[in-house]
Amino acid sequence: MSNFAVRAQRAARVHFSRAWGSFLAIACSLFLGASAFAQTPAVGAKAPDFTLSTPTGKTVTMSAEQGGHPLVLVILRGFPGYQCPYCVKQVHDFADHASDFKAKNTRVLLVYPGPPADLDQHAKEFLEKQAELPSNIVLVTDPDYKVTNLYGLRWDAPHETAYPSTFILDGSGTVVFEKVSHSHGDRLSAQDALDHLSTN
Repeated sequence: MSNFAVRAQRAARVHFSRAWGSFLAIACSLFLGASAFAQTPAVGAKAPDFTLSTPTGKTVTMSAEQGGHPLVLVILRGFPGYQCPYCVKQVHDFADHASDFKAKNTRVLLVYPGPPADLDQHAKEFLEKQAELPSNIVLVTDPDYKVTNLYGLRWDAPHETAYPSTFILDGSGTVVFEKVSHSHGDRLSAQDALDHLSTN
């Protein structure tokens, strides 16, 4: 084999090795980055901030909604292909206790995830099943699973969206209580949330 051929072969090997190394580095960084964002915030951790919109297009940022006061963040199943009766029941329960949350200077932020197509319309239909939400309870849609993924709650299976979950945040945005359910009906009640607010 000529010296030229040997040099060309070595150069090709070096190029392949560098390309493979770069690919592995990118793959690892993507994997580690994804897993870092997929962590469900535990008690004692700062809850990741986010911005979503109401079904009517009003922009809502969690930290601004909180305003330095306690906040109850409820991740619903949203629209998994139908209106979840457990979500309807849970939201109705929180709405019924809105004055109790207000007395504790606490707002409730509901996240309604689902496929992007017509999600705002589905959310409006969901809200029609409620009396008008009190001013201290706000519902936002999560059409691209931005927050669902950010909080590590994506239930990635047919006819599923998110693991229904409730987080109670103190005035600084730190999680003081969390309940993550891996079934449809295991939800935190409004009274339980109020009890946890009383002890934190």
